[in-house]
Amino acid sequence: MKISIAIDGPSGCGKSTVAKEFASRTGLYYIDTGAMYRAIALYFLGNSLDILDENVIINHIDNIELDVKYNFNNQIIFLNGVDVTNRLRENYISQGASKVSIFKSVRDKLIKIQQKIAEDNNIIMDGRDIGTVVLPNAQLKIYLTASVEERANRRKQELIELGQDISYDKIKQEIIERDERDINRKISPLKKAEDAIVIDTSNISKLEVIDIIYKLGADKKLWKY
Repeated sequence: MKISIAIDGPSGCGKSTVAKEFASRTGLYYIDTGAMYRAIALYFLGNSLDILDENVIINHIDNIELDVKYNFNNQIIFLNGVDVTNRLRENYISQGASKVSIFKSVRDKLIKIQQKIAEDNNIIMDGRDIGTVVLPNAQLKIYLTASVEERANRRKQELIELGQDISYDKIKQEIIERDERDINRKISPLKKAEDAIVIDTSNISKLEVIDIIYKLGADKKLWKY
């Protein structure tokens, strides 16, 4: 049976950072579902299409071909044959991803891709509905969280490293608004799975979070110490 670990939580709580490092250390495949939603947003924004109009989404979603490949355990996203991996962390793309993710046609398309990868590989997958919708039978479910202030600080630092100068207050407000959208959307809202274990990352390091998850997996006999 393939190993599957689901990590959910709000934007900026460290899901992707933790999951990617955990995969690197254990040999699991890291599935960055957020990158897939950002790729969808990139298609619509890049073609000047209205990402808030569901009819526009429905009429164009089948024009999108999304391929996920791995190079030395690094996830590479191809959008209609073009490697767009390095474009997906731009702030406007991240905001767009939250907006297109509310639509059923988008989620249905990506969930099929995500579940197929999980069927064929030992994986750790992060997102907002992994433990509740995408991988409801995952052997280990984690819900990461952190304070809004800490998440804004982390996002600010990330954008600085990408050469983007956005004020802390703007970033914090965007995080609050995104939480509101993710928690209250009708389809696959952000919420903790009943059997998920909560880890607050506000005051602990990435390595400490990874150690906690590794021990939880060992307790479930997913691997030996």
